Amino acid sequence: MLTETRRSSFLFGANAPYVEEQYELYLTDPASVTDEWRGYFDALSEAPAIDGSDRDDEPHAPVVSSFIEFAKRPHGLPISPDNGLALARKQVAVQALIAAFRTIGTRRADLDPLHWEPQRPLAELTPAYYGLTAADMSTRFSTADTYFFDDDATLSEIVSALEQTYTGTLGAEFMHLTDANERRWWQMRLESTRATPSFALAERRRFLERLTAAEGLEKYLHTRFVGQKRFSLEGGESLIVLLDELVRYGASKKVRSVVMGMAHRGRLNVLVNVAGKPLHALFDEFDGKDGDALPEGDVKYHKGYSTVTQTAVGPVEVVLAFNPSHLEIVNPVVQGMARAKADALASGDAGSVLAVEIHGDAAMSGQGVVMETLSLSYTRGHGTGGTVHVVVNNQIGFTTSDPRDTRSSFYATDIVKMIEAPVLHVNGDDPETVAMAVRLALDYRTEFGRSVVIDLVCFRKHGHQEQDTPAITQPLMYRAIAAHPGVRALYAQKLIRQGASTSEQASALVDERREILDQARADETDTGSTESEGSAALRYVAPSPERVSKLAQRIASVPDGYALHPLVGKMIAARRDMSSGKKRVDWGMGEHLAFASLLDEGVDVRLSGQDSARGTFNHRHAVLHDQTRTRRDDGAFIPLDHVGEAQGRFTVTNSILSEAAVLAFEYGYSTVNRDALVIWEAQFGDFANGAQVVIDQFVAAAAAKWGQRSALTLFLPHGQEGAGPEHASARLERYLQLSAQDNMRVTQPTAPAQLFHLLRMQALASDRRPLIVMTPKSLLRHPEAVSALDELSHGAFREILPDEHGDPSNDANVERVIVTSGKVYFELLEYRRKHGGDDTPIIRVEQLYPFPSRQLAAEFARYPNLKRVIWCQEEARNQGAWSFVEPQLREILPAHASLSYAGRVASASTAPGYHAVHAARQAEVVAHAFSN
Repeated sequence: MLTETRRSSFLFGANAPYVEEQYELYLTDPASVTDEWRGYFDALSEAPAIDGSDRDDEPHAPVVSSFIEFAKRPHGLPISPDNGLALARKQVAVQALIAAFRTIGTRRADLDPLHWEPQRPLAELTPAYYGLTAADMSTRFSTADTYFFDDDATLSEIVSALEQTYTGTLGAEFMHLTDANERRWWQMRLESTRATPSFALAERRRFLERLTAAEGLEKYLHTRFVGQKRFSLEGGESLIVLLDELVRYGASKKVRSVVMGMAHRGRLNVLVNVAGKPLHALFDEFDGKDGDALPEGDVKYHKGYSTVTQTAVGPVEVVLAFNPSHLEIVNPVVQGMARAKADALASGDAGSVLAVEIHGDAAMSGQGVVMETLSLSYTRGHGTGGTVHVVVNNQIGFTTSDPRDTRSSFYATDIVKMIEAPVLHVNGDDPETVAMAVRLALDYRTEFGRSVVIDLVCFRKHGHQEQDTPAITQPLMYRAIAAHPGVRALYAQKLIRQGASTSEQASALVDERREILDQARADETDTGSTESEGSAALRYVAPSPERVSKLAQRIASVPDGYALHPLVGKMIAARRDMSSGKKRVDWGMGEHLAFASLLDEGVDVRLSGQDSARGTFNHRHAVLHDQTRTRRDDGAFIPLDHVGEAQGRFTVTNSILSEAAVLAFEYGYSTVNRDALVIWEAQFGDFANGAQVVIDQFVAAAAAKWGQRSALTLFLPHGQEGAGPEHASARLERYLQLSAQDNMRVTQPTAPAQLFHLLRMQALASDRRPLIVMTPKSLLRHPEAVSALDELSHGAFREILPDEHGDPSNDANVERVIVTSGKVYFELLEYRRKHGGDDTPIIRVEQLYPFPSRQLAAEFARYPNLKRVIWCQEEARNQGAWSFVEPQLREILPAHASLSYAGRVASASTAPGYHAVHAARQAEVVAHAFSN
């Protein structure tokens, strides 16, 4: 029988309704309860909830339930009216201590293998901070809502459990997660095991073998190829254990493809020991043998590789993506590759494709593309079902760096809190805990479909590269590094102490690895060539007139009763007239028909960019919205989803406000789904310079460097229209400067039929290379920038368009020809109509690279008395196509003809910001073309 004092306690379970009543009164008006109750509830409201949630958002019953439950138990201190409030306040203090360990315990965790700086004490992790004394250590407190003990425990036991769980070689950050279920998941997984790994003997021996392989390769390269750059993994060898476990344990979670991206630190080791690159191929590269037969090739620590790894539960594809020296730029490429692989699955199960981003500590917090890529994580068009982020945390960003200079956040990983990703900080000297972190990460991703971060705290034995001497600027750290025996040796000693291995067995692993390396060196052979494809495009066939007409009708149809916005309704009505031939096809319809014809042939079409569903200039409207819908999720209607029963997949996505990450994502997607038409559209072509790294390193150069094929298409709105310097130029000159070795096509079509055939040819060609399209703005609705419907059902894309308005019988009298590209053609045409000049043909160059020299020379030959060729452009002289086309034109000029330029003078800016200035200069350019 309970004692009378116990029964009379305000925490006694039978008094629960009274407690709840008092708490409700307190919430309404704190002055309405006694001083004792007010003091108790004040203490309760100031303490964090056990699961870290916001007290203000909780109903009162759950708040007091844990204390009432504690009061029901027949143990602990006797409770009387005198000591009940004091005990309750101490229970609140214990609760606050538990919350503190969960929130910031990682800051006192044993994470640094070097221990080169003393740990900073944290008062918040001491009982005394909360008013708990040594006398309280033997007092039993409730452990409700924890996973340490079944009921209650002494404060000493609770503190020990907290320290073991949250301040060992694993430090977990998860209290920033909004979802209480996710927080509780982490609490359960960590607290129920005290964050202590438990692996079978065979698994621990494998960890040692993987460490031996990692260390062995680095030592071998260091001695055999003295002085060559390799960006060693020494000090971070546990990365190989981590990635090996990702593949093997991932297979048990139904992962069938792992797509990894990383910079050069440790890359050679990952290539060999995770991605499966043959040792002899690596040694050939160190020896300078050209086994790739690529136009340019690349350094060995930028290359990628793929293989299929056999695991206990089946095969797993492992891919390491190619990457330039721009440390984090590969992240969105990896995401795009992973999304494409997932989309190719019949089930569409993104969980079976695992994207893995391997970051450097300083690069992760310093490179903006990291944030951009994180922002893609859970978007509809770019999500990949959760990414595992791995930080190889050398604790030094680069040779002379200091964390105080590399970031403003406490951890390098703090940026991931923007997507509420949990972070597992782990000591690289504890490979078993590293493997446990991997399993926790994959279990979490499997359960919730969200991203997670593993921060592998290690060190870098050498400098930024092996010729550096980092001790010059980091003497303290590198004294500690010099004294470190290496993680393999430490782990071998641990296994020997535990009886899991003998010293002879550990030494035998080292000897076996050395023999493997020596044998591979002796067996070096030519690695052969990388992937290549034929250069000839597939013979192009335009769709039949009947098919074009049928598709046009389908994409101009909407369901009965679907209420369109009046402006959209007008556009759909115009498309219906275009489908019947009453109106000529405009740009938006020509584009849509290109998409529809490809989809009808089973080709996937993917388009993304800012405002791409509607179109920045309101011309596309690929997604229609019912104006009478009452909920956000009422659904939209996409006509291109209804072109045929066995059609390809059409995806149009309004991307995040990013250029670099989204373009890189689409590039990665295009390298995997190579039978699709994949398009990235800039909101204005000017904004593409925000993705210049992607354009330079991937779009333009990947085929020459790596043999990596992509047929990515870029839509870049371009043209001088008085909208100012940020909305005028896609920097055509930059793409032309990057053009060489048939690496891409650069075009500026001026008619819907031209775009129609161009896009179809891009999707159906066998020579996979990027396509750059300078798309129009004002021409989207220009009355003459239209095509007849039957122009779509015959012919093909034409690299040049001859003058369509001249009199062929007058060819012999022509002495002057204007050659131009883009929208200025229509202004030249209008000027000629108003001011005369019919004896001056205007030729449009629709494809600038590869330059159509043969076709243009044939057109010049039509005019036997040609004396002057004028290149006219609206861009400034140092911009646009002039610098590129001038030498090309001079090579094909007729013998007695001269070449001159009509355009703006050189300018530091792309366009004037004043409309009146623009109009005056544009008029001057056009007039100069006829008077030059």
